[in-house]
Amino acid sequence: MANIEERVEALVKPKIETLGYRLYDVEYAKEGKDYFLRIYIENEKGISLTDCEKVTNEINEILDKADYIKEGYFLEVSSTGIEKILRKDEHLNNNVGTEVEIKLFKPIDKQKSIIGILSKFDKEKIYINIGAEEKGIERKQIAQIKTKYNW
Repeated sequence: MANIEERVEALVKPKIETLGYRLYDVEYAKEGKDYFLRIYIENEKGISLTDCEKVTNEINEILDKADYIKEGYFLEVSSTGIEKILRKDEHLNNNVGTEVEIKLFKPIDKQKSIIGILSKFDKEKIYINIGAEEKGIERKQIAQIKTKYNW
């Protein structure tokens, strides 16, 4: 059986696309005593607060009717931001050749964060180029991967 994130994604994706947006990701998380359902959207023009409000209004009733989530939760619809979190293989595939920051659960070579160019990935590892060196990092060691924007 699909988890809540997958079920919600399948449920709201068609509606979000008819509104002219792409569904980037769905995240369901408990933070403290509260639950959050986060829907990340994007399009070529960028995402405004009005866009988020429009999507929220359109999917709220759909989510209530489906009743996938039994506990109370906060619905948040937002843009992916400049530095996108890469949680799925699709996200990784779309960002090969892009500078990324990998945050680790435990330090490797005394580093808890590694920045490099995403070169490839497989089921076991994520590979990044740091200068002329390619480094493979086991997925189970990775807390988060996100694109890196150089301010």
